[in-house]
Amino acid sequence: MDSSWLQHADPNQARDLTVEAAQVLGISRGLKGGSSGRTISFTKLKALLDSRSDRELLEGLRRVISMMYQNKPCLPYFSSVVKNVANPNLEVKKLVYLYLLHYAEADPDLALLSVNAIQKSLTDQNPQVRALALRTMSGMRVPVISQIVSLAIKRGVGDMSPHVRKAAALAIPKCYSLDPNTLPQLLDYLSILLGDRQYFVVGPAVQAFLEICPDRIDLIHKHYRSLVKKLVDMDEWSQLATLRLLLFYSRRCFPRRTRRVTKVNKKGFYEDERDETVETNEVIQVLDPDLELFLNACRPLLRSRSSAVVTSVTSCFLYLGTPEYLEEGVGPLIGLLRGPPEVEEVALCNIVLISLSAPDLFVPYASHFFLRAHDRPQVWRLKVELLTVIFPHAALHLKSIILSELEHFAHSSDIELIRESVRAIGRCAQSDPQNAHRCFRVLLNQISSFDNILVSEVLTVVRHLIQQEPASHRKTVVRLARNLDRTTSPEARATIIWLVGEFASLDPDNNIAPDVLRILAKGFADESETAKQQIVLLAAKVYLLFLQREGAHASDEKDNAGELQGGEAQSAQTSAILDHRISKLWNYIQLLARYDVSYDLRDRARLFKALLADPQSTQLAALLLLAPKPVPHSPSPSESRKGLVLGSTTLVLGKDVVGILGLPGYQELPAWVEDGHEPDPKLRDAAEGGEKEEYVPLNARKTATVAASRRLDAAVKEQGLEKVVAAGSTRAHGKQRTLDDWLAESEEEEEGSDEGETEEGESEEEESEEEDSEEESEEEEEEEEEEEEEEKAMRKGLMS
Repeated sequence: MDSSWLQHADPNQARDLTVEAAQVLGISRGLKGGSSGRTISFTKLKALLDSRSDRELLEGLRRVISMMYQNKPCLPYFSSVVKNVANPNLEVKKLVYLYLLHYAEADPDLALLSVNAIQKSLTDQNPQVRALALRTMSGMRVPVISQIVSLAIKRGVGDMSPHVRKAAALAIPKCYSLDPNTLPQLLDYLSILLGDRQYFVVGPAVQAFLEICPDRIDLIHKHYRSLVKKLVDMDEWSQLATLRLLLFYSRRCFPRRTRRVTKVNKKGFYEDERDETVETNEVIQVLDPDLELFLNACRPLLRSRSSAVVTSVTSCFLYLGTPEYLEEGVGPLIGLLRGPPEVEEVALCNIVLISLSAPDLFVPYASHFFLRAHDRPQVWRLKVELLTVIFPHAALHLKSIILSELEHFAHSSDIELIRESVRAIGRCAQSDPQNAHRCFRVLLNQISSFDNILVSEVLTVVRHLIQQEPASHRKTVVRLARNLDRTTSPEARATIIWLVGEFASLDPDNNIAPDVLRILAKGFADESETAKQQIVLLAAKVYLLFLQREGAHASDEKDNAGELQGGEAQSAQTSAILDHRISKLWNYIQLLARYDVSYDLRDRARLFKALLADPQSTQLAALLLLAPKPVPHSPSPSESRKGLVLGSTTLVLGKDVVGILGLPGYQELPAWVEDGHEPDPKLRDAAEGGEKEEYVPLNARKTATVAASRRLDAAVKEQGLEKVVAAGSTRAHGKQRTLDDWLAESEEEEEGSDEGETEEGESEEEESEEEDSEEESEEEEEEEEEEEEEEKAMRKGLMS
């Protein structure tokens, strides 16, 4: 501030300005001090709240609100704060109302004293004050005033300001929670607000509808088309509520109709020949006109900045529209992957759910699903799953890229990433049998790796693939058996031994199981416990197959030789079996397992020994050891979420979490209404009492003005008022006014508004102006008569 101005200014004015600046500086320092931990005493704060100065009162209220949000006790100031509810200052009202919303439920008796002052604010000239008063009254959580709140909502519904009507819509759920008996009245108010002309009033009304009566679709029929047209102008939260409402409404009111497509093969060469039409087997969905209106109105929302709106629109296309609509929503949904990490994860969950039903739509976007170094585990798991889902529908070069990508991350340092990558390769082979050999080759190349975790996981996946088609993988089992010497992982060795024993009976002529068992018996003592268990199992299977083969050979010889001495033949056969090398190997394995330190291993050995004790009776052993195993199937990890609604919280968090953290319960998507049971389409026409004026979106209002002018011209022609309109236009444009005329009029108006003129002069000027106006009117009438005579003469000349 310039010091010379202070020298020449009024001393009292300078003193007031200095005091005011000091007070403002003190307030700012007090607020900063309060935030840093310095507090004001109860007496001083009470004095500030009782002050008549708005500045000191605001300082006290700000301190109280600051303490309130710091969870400090502020209830002792209740009476001092509430008595300022009638203060005309808007800033004071806001802070007092904020305090009331927080503490009215703690002291309802004292809060009732402020209701009269809040009711007076409902009739204030400022719409902001009226809306604030209605919001405060509905949020006080005092059940005694429920009827007063209902009357306040009724007043707000009929208010001229749309901001007050919006506050009334937001107050409806609060009033319902206070007193559910007010529902009939609230439904009447809600029906009026749903038909409001302002889109930012309709949005909160839809939210209130979903909260208090989501099943009353009869209230939506007459407002359906206006809701669809206002959808593009609403804010993001209102768009989400309206999209959810219209999605459920469409499933309950529009039946799912289909028809067969007729295709014209060729057109007749001559005119008298008919076109040949053939009905194809393709069945397409036929959309109701009102449903198509809704889906077309959703298209601009795909460019919304809100990821939730884009996801909701895509869910509408998925559950209501045709594949063409869904294809339009895939691109914007992929664009959400460039957002923040939390948005990326939610978008991937929704993309996975869509890909389970329509994977071919995501094949062009496969590059967006490749893993990055900084991806979190939740993100890269979903990306790996997406790559496996689109693998069967991709081209050959893209399949090679996906396999190379998965093979690269199979050598990662992250154990979980290694397992997921290997399992993903197995799911690729399982979902695409034609290219399973390529996946198999990639897996077998990893067996010679020194990473035990990788090898064990690869062998587990290979075992599942072999079990699906055992006849085509005979050589694979041999190749795996050759890698036993280089495999050090206990789980990997156990898997290979199990495979050798499980598929020993596939090719009896080239059975490698006895040789593998002989090699493993040499190092039995150095094997792990899991490998020892599989060695004992392998020995039991080899011995059982040997007994079955010898028994079949003995029965053939008996048939050929006829009836001989049975006892001698049976004893000779038994002695031959016991002297065989496989029998000796089986006894050797039994002896090794008998003296092992593992209780489980010794129990298994005794069980198998009891089953195979009688060489002539092997039916029970064959039933237990050689029974066919169920073919393992590895579904997609998100297969369990397939029936969930797209865009729901349950899809991301799961059904166990929803409802625990204060989230609303999961709501299933309603089934399509049956054809013939849908509501009458005439209910969606204009409401009774005349047609409503059509709502025009903001982006189309310029064109709507042109259309209105054309409709006005058409109405003039229908009524036959062309001559009247033409005469009015000629009168308006008959005498053109010059710049001198406009300046003369402005000078006369300025002279007439001067304060120094006398009443006589004013009366003389008025008389002169009246005379001039009479003369001008006479001149205009004469000019109009002349113009009419000239037009008649011209018409006569034209007629002649």
